[in-house]
Amino acid sequence: MQTNSIAINVENVTQRFRVFKERPDSIRALFAKFFRHEIQVQDFDAVKDVSFHVGQGEMVGIVGRNGSGKSTLLKMVAGVYQPTTGRVTVNGTIAPMIELGAGFHMELTGRENILVNGLLLGYSKREMREREQTIIDFAEIGDFINAPVKQYSSGMYMRLAFAVAIEVDPDILLVDEILSVGDMAFQEKCFERLRRFRAAKKTILFVTHNPSDIEEYCDRAILLDHGHLLLDGKPHEVIETYKAISGAVGHPHEALEPAITS
Repeated sequence: MQTNSIAINVENVTQRFRVFKERPDSIRALFAKFFRHEIQVQDFDAVKDVSFHVGQGEMVGIVGRNGSGKSTLLKMVAGVYQPTTGRVTVNGTIAPMIELGAGFHMELTGRENILVNGLLLGYSKREMREREQTIIDFAEIGDFINAPVKQYSSGMYMRLAFAVAIEVDPDILLVDEILSVGDMAFQEKCFERLRRFRAAKKTILFVTHNPSDIEEYCDRAILLDHGHLLLDGKPHEVIETYKAISGAVGHPHEALEPAITS
């Protein structure tokens, strides 16, 4: 796909974490060992010297085995992590769907969180009130909209997060696997909205373990392996390489990121 401008530019980024080699029994023991220089740590590069760009209006899928750095990369694009080295440039407003419940205040109701998320994204209280009912209708969580979100199931989190993200109409949408939480009917409704989002020339960066979603919806695909960008190209070619190196079938969950000490 030819694009006139770059929405996301990732230049030689590395994300390094410091990982504990042992797990003390308590926080007190951890600090005691840390200040006595008795605790062993090692550096771990979750993403290693990765470069790519996403043009305005493109939908790019990211695939890779567990622990390959997909979620870490998406969080760098979202601004959750600052790269240890390299640079990420984003041109346009961004709505990240990178973690269930991210951006929600657990003690607030779903209705209150709609307003808070909208304000954080730069919308006025009046604008979010105008969008509120559309968001509630799409989320399909009924009377739970007036309950604290700490009472929500993972599916309810996902539905409300997706409904808010698409209704605030960002230039760039980041999606990290969380659509797999919903039932089939709701997933199809989400993908229909993504198709409309694409038709409006919006940009989507999409992490998934489902090869068929990459081939059906994406213009391009990126394959990560042990933090390295292994291949950037046509979805079918990338998926074939992914299957060859992984031998995996199904939809495994993303590995947990390492504990961070600095």
